Amino acid sequence: MSEQWCIGNITGSYLWHEDIGGILPMSPGKAKRYDYEYGKQGSCCVFLAFDPHRKFRYVEVRDRRTAVDYAEFMQCLLTCYYPQAEKIGLVQDNLNTHTPGAFYEILSADQAFELGTRFELHYTPKKGSWLNMAEIELAALCKQCLSGRIADVVQLRQEVLAWAGIGNQKRCGVAWTFAKADARANLGRHYTDVNKLF
Repeated sequence: MSEQWCIGNITGSYLWHEDIGGILPMSPGKAKRYDYEYGKQGSCCVFLAFDPHRKFRYVEVRDRRTAVDYAEFMQCLLTCYYPQAEKIGLVQDNLNTHTPGAFYEILSADQAFELGTRFELHYTPKKGSWLNMAEIELAALCKQCLSGRIADVVQLRQEVLAWAGIGNQKRCGVAWTFAKADARANLGRHYTDVNKLF
């Protein structure tokens, strides 16, 4: 395997149109306050791929999270960044859209099969998405970039791409310290005792 990517995505309501509540009137002893009610303009999906070796992140903001969106994202990731790679290892959540079958939605059967064979998929366990470094990157994205109100999808794309550009320029990485030995020690209760089977 020549390369490794961690894939994650977040779907949520990041687009707000306007404050509905407005300013609450001042009263004796109380400062001006704001009502936190807002009008929802829409929602979208942020796809993020993180290469832990190069400390590089690739992001796309999409209107939805469908198999077609996933397939287009993965195809762009491969053709733009690793066109010569024979095999790319992917760590990703076990979602219904995150399968090689998604490639058949946008490509011919031969092309989809060829694209699918270039990925070596490793799915995180259910309730174990924290094992994916892309989830750490998404948490940083949410805290550093998406904590405020965003007017529209254009502004969201600009902010997300700027955040990724700064991280790539500074070569910010993930300090991953959870190793196989730690997993066996900390999560041993989840492993089947093979000796009992024989």
